[in-house]
Amino acid sequence: MNKEKIRETVLNEIKKNNGMLFMRPSWVSRDFMPPGKRLGLTEKEYDVGERGFICERWLVSETQVDNRVKFKNEGLSYLKLDNGDILLTEAVDACREEILGKEYSKNHSCLGRLLKIYDFGCRIFYHLHQTDDDAAKVGMNSKEEAYHFLDKPLGPHPETFFGVHPYIVKENLQNGIFMEYLKNWEGESILKHSRAYLNVAGEGFHLPSGLLHAPGTALTLELQESSDVMAVFQAEIEGLDIGKDLLHHHIPEETWNSKKEESALDLVDWEANADPYFYENHHLAPLPIEETRQDGAVEEWIWYNTVKFSGTRITVEPGKEFFSKSNGVHGLFVWRGKGTVDGFEMEGQNVSLEESSDEALVTAAKAAEGCLIKNTGKENLVVFKFFGPDINVDNVPYLKKYK
Repeated sequence: MNKEKIRETVLNEIKKNNGMLFMRPSWVSRDFMPPGKRLGLTEKEYDVGERGFICERWLVSETQVDNRVKFKNEGLSYLKLDNGDILLTEAVDACREEILGKEYSKNHSCLGRLLKIYDFGCRIFYHLHQTDDDAAKVGMNSKEEAYHFLDKPLGPHPETFFGVHPYIVKENLQNGIFMEYLKNWEGESILKHSRAYLNVAGEGFHLPSGLLHAPGTALTLELQESSDVMAVFQAEIEGLDIGKDLLHHHIPEETWNSKKEESALDLVDWEANADPYFYENHHLAPLPIEETRQDGAVEEWIWYNTVKFSGTRITVEPGKEFFSKSNGVHGLFVWRGKGTVDGFEMEGQNVSLEESSDEALVTAAKAAEGCLIKNTGKENLVVFKFFGPDINVDNVPYLKKYK
């Protein structure tokens, strides 16, 4: 389908859907971690052969996965259409002003964020995401991110390791301690130099790039910059060997060849990792938005403390409704319950490999006009709204800074 035909089709969909575009589910496999199997698929559907297992779902996504085994357009969202296949990236490219808004599209060419659910059967390895400068060296974006822990079984290890013990950096011991682990590349005792915090359903953390972390097994809704960049520092998880190539996969080859493990340590923001108030400066608790509170419905900030991305959670009681207006283009994800959005039926946790009715993109014009969310079911309707960079600026809350 050429660009002209894509534009025509997308504009017709926007008109037909009152300013929204609905998505097909985008499933992501990983071959280096076991699946948690909490994403709603059947037992057989998780196993995808040499690609590993489906461990993630990416929502309203314009980000391609960077896996060892390549699979066409993995990670990218497709529009939900009666006929034909159109990627969300193609739709935005063909209808940038109509989707992003005239003013926003002057300085932003895409949505610029990614929401994913990750679902692993063990803790994720100790790793970091490169900063802007370091990611650019391998042609990628940085990956600042934020977590929200969902209300499903938390798994065997519901605690996340963050940063390093403060004394390590205070006494300038980091190179001596961590170089040994990276050179020997064995075991998982590197985690003893970090601190773990409990994964509490309904809460989360904000994590800028350059910070070491090993996420726990809670089913996690993660909002982040649009990227799949990382450097892995842990050689083994519960007997599962992690290839050392994941340490330097996103380090320029010439840099790795000349500096080896030292080039990985150069990626770490040591001062930020050793923050003695790490929890206080990164923990995200839901913050009710009083000005949008309605009878039987509440909206809360759950991703905040940055303008790179942001998001809220709307909870609507059975038989109640919520009128949602926003500053700009955003994604909608129905996590729990059943209802309508501007008359279109949506339902959480009812998915298959090919179909769902829980995921949509709300165009800038529709966001300004507003849409009516109604709970037509018998349990609370829980809906997440997620935004890209520079949409919520003056209104987004920030954590108190502890020093």
